[in-house]
Amino acid sequence: MNSIRKSSIIVGVLFLLAAVTAVIGLVLYDPILNGPDYMTRGAEHANRIILGAIMELVLVVSAIGTATTMFPLLRTYNETIALWHVCFRFLEAVVITIGIISVLSLLTLSREYVAAGAPDIASFQPSGTVLKAIHDWTFMIGPNFLLGVNTIMYSYIFYKSGLVPRFIPVLGITGSILVFAASLLEMFGVFPQLSVWGALMSLPVAANEMTLAVWLLAKGFNESALASLIARKKARESGASV
Repeated sequence: MNSIRKSSIIVGVLFLLAAVTAVIGLVLYDPILNGPDYMTRGAEHANRIILGAIMELVLVVSAIGTATTMFPLLRTYNETIALWHVCFRFLEAVVITIGIISVLSLLTLSREYVAAGAPDIASFQPSGTVLKAIHDWTFMIGPNFLLGVNTIMYSYIFYKSGLVPRFIPVLGITGSILVFAASLLEMFGVFPQLSVWGALMSLPVAANEMTLAVWLLAKGFNESALASLIARKKARESGASV
């Protein structure tokens, strides 16, 4: 049971870390992702951009950490869904990493532009547009589309297993559906990627992660529910082997 408490703390810390670093990273990227003068502002704020990339790398590690730490617990209820969750969380991390690489490549392009003495921007603009588009699409697919998929999987197991109070997975399932829908609406251009509607539809999933993190740090997973799941899993396995 001590290991379960440690797992609760690790997952809680990683969820908080992922949320904080995601917001900080997006804020730090502002000079190179927004505004018409991003080609010069990127180089001027190079250290800030690199720090933003480091924040997102921490986000990547945190996302993988939550999935792998929760896997032994989730598998006691449904091993298939638990494995899907790990795989899709890794996929989300890969997509986010591609976005990080695109921003750092855009920073290199900005530095080359400034070092060349501000030549005709038309020769640099197409590459800049493509790199910004790669970041925008990875941001839409990773922390939105795939986040919705991942959240609904672990929330479903939490709801059915009783590992955490049911109001938390209910919030998670609601949030996952909304953020998933928001990503689709953004893909089809119903509203911009960074918009009031997008932010409102993302709030429940963010609230779920924060609520889950605080609960796990304060209370941890329900150990009696976990013991019951383990007992039922062993009974099924012993029955199958007979």
